[in-house]
Amino acid sequence: MNIGSVQLEEGTVKFLIEEKGVVKGVIYKNSAGEEIAAFAPLTVVCDGCYSNLRRSAVDNKVEVLSYFVGYVTKNTRLEDPHSMHLIFSKPLPCVVYQITSSEVRCAAEVPADSIPSIANGEMVKFLKKTVAPQIPDGNLREIFLKGVEEGLLEIKTTATKSMSAKQCDKKGVIVLGDAFNMRHPIIASGMMVALPDVLILLNLLRPVPSFSKTKKVLELVKSFYIIRKPMSATVNTLAHVFSEVLVATTDEAREGMRESCFNYLSSGGFRTSGMMAILGGMNPRPLSLVFHLVCITLTAMGHLLSPFPSPRRFWHSLRVFALALKMLGALLGDEGLKEMLITTNAASYRRSYMATASDC
Repeated sequence: MNIGSVQLEEGTVKFLIEEKGVVKGVIYKNSAGEEIAAFAPLTVVCDGCYSNLRRSAVDNKVEVLSYFVGYVTKNTRLEDPHSMHLIFSKPLPCVVYQITSSEVRCAAEVPADSIPSIANGEMVKFLKKTVAPQIPDGNLREIFLKGVEEGLLEIKTTATKSMSAKQCDKKGVIVLGDAFNMRHPIIASGMMVALPDVLILLNLLRPVPSFSKTKKVLELVKSFYIIRKPMSATVNTLAHVFSEVLVATTDEAREGMRESCFNYLSSGGFRTSGMMAILGGMNPRPLSLVFHLVCITLTAMGHLLSPFPSPRRFWHSLRVFALALKMLGALLGDEGLKEMLITTNAASYRRSYMATASDC
């Protein structure tokens, strides 16, 4: 698409140009190796999870949670190619899903402190001997093993990262995407948050006659942080809870929570449909997610107390309750109590940014 008012330049941005606390543009290196200054009243930083510009705009702390080991199995097709298959394997989950008509991506999560070496063959052994036997026998396991055998040189690792969204108060700059906010990738939700963020900013900034009015732009950007909360808080919370709950452990309380999550998701009815709506970004209501998390917690407590509530079982059920409170408490602190629990924010978001059946 050719837009006369847009000039496309390709290069590597080295750093932001800042004067008296206001970002004025960037210094970038073009394909010829020349360093060039580009000035603009508004700079958008969206250079991904490995952002080297983030620290110049906002003080966000990145946490490495674990690592995903992935590869692509070629010339194959899943029996159910339209679904992502999440396997509650030990010590951490793995996923298998179709990415093209003849390619399937397989990824297994491994702890950050014990990554098997690819070079000496430990990784292949781990995938074949530890992960593969936990995948349901048949089409899924065959595809998983086929990729291990055929993709030895293409097995890759990437860190799973988490980073809370912190408000950027610096004038002349906006931070978006993984440079701004990250969550565990187990629910594959990066674009689910980033694209609505772009839409919200577009609607907020469209009426502004000139971005040189830095004070006005900063006020609008501050409102952006509030408007985005129904979607971002819901997705961030779900990703964090999944990453905590799906970890296999010998701790009876945590394992009870893990089993309860599996049973809840596979029970069908409103439980499954409700969680899938949240997982797919179709129900950006933080309070709905809190409801389902409470149900999962109560289910886990009930399971631990049966067939009769012995002192040991009662103790573990209390620990499940404490674990749930700890997870939700930390997230309420990060995302904001008001933004998470007041329903009017979510209702306003749905009216303004969710497509209705008549729009489709």
